[in-house]
Amino acid sequence: MTRNPSSARLQTRPTGRSVELLDPQGGSLGELDVVQAHTAPGRLHRAFSVVLVDDDGQTLLQRRAVSKRAFAGLWSNSCCSHPVGSRPLAEQAARRCAEELGVQVGALEVAGAFTYRAEDQASGFVEHEHDTVLVGRLPDEPLRPDPHEVAQTRLVALDDLVRDVAARPSSFTPWLAQVIECAQMSELCQGR
Repeated sequence: MTRNPSSARLQTRPTGRSVELLDPQGGSLGELDVVQAHTAPGRLHRAFSVVLVDDDGQTLLQRRAVSKRAFAGLWSNSCCSHPVGSRPLAEQAARRCAEELGVQVGALEVAGAFTYRAEDQASGFVEHEHDTVLVGRLPDEPLRPDPHEVAQTRLVALDDLVRDVAARPSSFTPWLAQVIECAQMSELCQGR
């Protein structure tokens, strides 16, 4: 597994991009720069994870670019990011899919949510997120992934993915197992 060799420790320079901070009960505490929110010990904030499923019931995975600040080079769900502002979550998630994967997705449904905390030992970057999982149909069009975000993509049957994550957890992002658990509740992932 190739990890980002230049990510010795997280750079704490502000980026101008914000995340919404949350209290332990899920109430909004305002916004903070994304890098500051991910600096140890990490601040709880809102996130989303998208799972896209094709017509054969396979799930789209992406391998994170090696230039990513955290969890570089690991396999993960179709797309992830942080919602900010008042625009609907599904709209923000669809926009992020277009930016990362180069495809226009249709309707996205909320499949569940969970809170987790994980530290990337290579960078010191800390994910402490309340993550909402959205599931949608993978459009029948070629992917055009942004190479700064996505190193590789592949389609995999959900049952095979569950076994693979259990057998080789260090190859996958630490949130993926919980994303899959939520996605399995979706009718799209159950083949309906």
